[in-house]
Amino acid sequence: MTPPLSKLGHAKAVLTLGLPLVGSHLAQMLLHVTDTVMLGWYGVLELASVVLGASAFFIVFILGSGFGQAVMPMVAQALGRGDEVQVRRDTRMGLWLSIGFGLLCYPVFWQSEAILLALGQQADVSALAQAYLRIAGLGMIPALLVMALKSYLAALEKTQVVLWVTVAAVVLNAGMNYALIFGNWGAPELGVRGAAIASVLTQAVTFVALGFYAHWQPDLRRFNLFQRFWRPDWQAMDQVFKLGWPIGLTGLMEGGLFQASALMMGWIGTMELAAHGIALEVTALAFMVHLGLSNAATVRVGRAMGRGDAQGLRDGAKVALAMSLLFGVAMVVLFLALPAQIVALFLDKANPQSAEIIAFGTILLALSALFQMVDATQVMALGFLRGMQDTRVPMWLAVFSYWVIGIPASYVLAFPLGLGGAGLWLGLTVGLSVAAGLLMWRFWARAPKAA
Repeated sequence: MTPPLSKLGHAKAVLTLGLPLVGSHLAQMLLHVTDTVMLGWYGVLELASVVLGASAFFIVFILGSGFGQAVMPMVAQALGRGDEVQVRRDTRMGLWLSIGFGLLCYPVFWQSEAILLALGQQADVSALAQAYLRIAGLGMIPALLVMALKSYLAALEKTQVVLWVTVAAVVLNAGMNYALIFGNWGAPELGVRGAAIASVLTQAVTFVALGFYAHWQPDLRRFNLFQRFWRPDWQAMDQVFKLGWPIGLTGLMEGGLFQASALMMGWIGTMELAAHGIALEVTALAFMVHLGLSNAATVRVGRAMGRGDAQGLRDGAKVALAMSLLFGVAMVVLFLALPAQIVALFLDKANPQSAEIIAFGTILLALSALFQMVDATQVMALGFLRGMQDTRVPMWLAVFSYWVIGIPASYVLAFPLGLGGAGLWLGLTVGLSVAAGLLMWRFWARAPKAA
């Protein structure tokens, strides 16, 4: 029997598992930043079209990624029980469901121009966004398969390869963008279509690299992951589906919370929306650390559940939460001490509008400091609950917190009460605080009690 870990042992385990995941999440963000920067160099219409198209792709991806994310806690628990056959069954059906979702959603991308026009987008932007999505949509299946394989490898605590493959993908994507968007190195100049082709190829190469590692790495060959891959396993598929769709919907609701806040900020003013975008980008970078630690916590909780270690589960959760909150404190200090300097990094100081954006962005970063701790708490609670394979009730708690409390609070504080953009962010804090309280209560109420 494995001896119980000390608090320091739990902290080391979370960091060993979590830091590469943090790095891979940050690298994943760089993929989006690279596309945005290069298309910004190419043209305003092209940039607007791909921002719109990539946002639509991301919304669909978040919904479908729940099946891949479900693989992580299921594999972790199976490993905790010592059931290596179940590891293969769950992962394989996570891959199956990812393929099925990718096939079902492609018609949406093919007809995206009509959908975007119905949503009030400009005709020229919608047409170019559809041209992008008809190609980029082909990358949905490999992107979802990558999510499933990343979850599988993370549950096996093979996170270093996840990090380095993601970093390599950033470099590959940048190189192909440079060639295919602008027509460099003898390639044709394809503009937004070039960006879409680069994205599809990057996702495909990433999947092949992770799949090759998962199949051939000596420690992993015993799982025979792709053995008789064509054979359906309806029982495992049902379990992955039931665990995965609430994860996808929870992610969609959380992402929608911030999309709705951007829409309402646009009602207030252009300068305010620009400052909102910068403050949200900075906040998202900090959030990637909490998300990586949350993923590590999912694996640690799942392993403890599988081997029936209630004390290890509770101790590990406390340590992981404390680490996330400690990082949150550091971000609070940073956002309060250097807000103007941080916002200024995103702006051209020669632009006469920069001073106004910096002034408002400083206020928003101060408000971001206000919700750092609750944002850390709610994402850690979601990670703990997923490790216990508890996703459906947490989904409803999140929907209630984000959309029944958060969005109405943002609207009321911003408009009827006249607090403007600051009120919008206060409302986000209210919604995230409710989510943190409810989800953490759910976890501690359901976590197995130590003997």
